[in-house]
Amino acid sequence: MTTQHEKAARFRALHERAGAFVIPNPWDIGSARMLAALGFEALATTSAGFANSVGRLDGQVTRDEVIEHCRALSEATDLPVSADLENCFADEPSKAAETILLGARAGLAGGSIEDYSGDPSRPIYDLNLAVERVHAAAEAARSLDFPFTLTARAENLLHERNDLDDTVRRLQAFEAAGADVLYAPGLATLEEVRLVSGALTKPVNVLGPLVKGATVAQLADAGAKRISTGGALARAAITALLRVSAEMLDAGSFEWSSALASSAEVKKLLDARVE
Repeated sequence: MTTQHEKAARFRALHERAGAFVIPNPWDIGSARMLAALGFEALATTSAGFANSVGRLDGQVTRDEVIEHCRALSEATDLPVSADLENCFADEPSKAAETILLGARAGLAGGSIEDYSGDPSRPIYDLNLAVERVHAAAEAARSLDFPFTLTARAENLLHERNDLDDTVRRLQAFEAAGADVLYAPGLATLEEVRLVSGALTKPVNVLGPLVKGATVAQLADAGAKRISTGGALARAAITALLRVSAEMLDAGSFEWSSALASSAEVKKLLDARVE
């Protein structure tokens, strides 16, 4: 089994080599093992996908539950796993940093901290506090004996603060505070990706499904280093469930079952071991 140190080093190397890589977001052990067997080089958790898988909405899962989910996914394959740790389940910088350490102890090769507070009245942390939180998280990551990759996220574009200049300003401040990767999940065009990546010196993560019609090659050309899928894969599975359920209820048909992956295909993926 690959050690955590080896996973972390491999994950860091993905950010340093030429070109971009896709990091899909499984929502449970089965999807993680299948994605690993298909040939992806790293995985990331999805807060929304995990929450939905246990019958809740995004933001309704506790820190303990998320950490155990991270542990399960980290142990499921030999691939490095980076976690969506939301706002690290705390407002205060030192308490947010504790979540980074807990994630590292659970086996993660990396994780994120975001500036979305979870408070509908003030959804985005003030810049000074947001920077202090990233700095504390970065110091916690640097205290580890392996290269934990810290991602800092600027969430304003997802919460009705459509100010790209503010997004860039925040990401630049997070970069200076010690983040290894910068991420603004609300970017919607290649032009926006190019503008943001051009303003930063460290690797940029882009939420691929939000940049409609863009290919991996186009996102890489625009400056993306890492391309994630967020909760989209989990929603794709939910969409399939809704469609086939409608066919059974409305048409009384099981025609949907004619195009299923075979049991042999599923077994092959779940039995695979990625070295």
